[in-house]
Amino acid sequence: MISKPKFKIGRRLGAGVYDKCQTPKFSASSGKFAGPGARRPKALSEYGAQLIEKQKVRYSYGITERQLSNYVEKASHIKGAGTAEKFYESLESRLDNVVYRMGLSASRRAARQMVSHGHFIVNAHKVTIPSYEVKVGDIIKIREGSKIKKIFDNLVERLKEYNSPSWLSFDATKMEGKILAKPKNIETFLDLNAVLEFYSR
Repeated sequence: MISKPKFKIGRRLGAGVYDKCQTPKFSASSGKFAGPGARRPKALSEYGAQLIEKQKVRYSYGITERQLSNYVEKASHIKGAGTAEKFYESLESRLDNVVYRMGLSASRRAARQMVSHGHFIVNAHKVTIPSYEVKVGDIIKIREGSKIKKIFDNLVERLKEYNSPSWLSFDATKMEGKILAKPKNIETFLDLNAVLEFYSR
């Protein structure tokens, strides 16, 4: 069930912000507010459009304003066309996002809790910081004591129909994954250049 705050955010920013909003039921319910008698939204200014894109990134990845600005600042040191690419790499390289992309959780929020509760080992060290940045070659394992937890029940079966991004892999039988390459941008929902422009003002 989608909470009221999430429902409002999903309607305002788009269904892609939350996994639970990406359903026919959400589309049908949100469509009720766009009937014949609905007031047409005002055309957004450039600033307004960039602000919306900034909020999309924040809510999609579940990060704070400060974290987002730090990622932008880090990417801004790369001059030219590589800025947006570096920005995306930083967001996707968060451990909570990697857990989500591997198919081990239904949402980034759930992945963040799983990391915080100490269920994962990165290169032989337990990591409990969701924002921990993984690198190419890193090995992510489910902690031995966590393998019997309910959240990992039937993992092999659950991942049979799941295709993870090409830059990472996960072996459900071994309960470990690997970062194979730098993240490649697969998001069509987010306009990262608009976010960078927002912060460059």
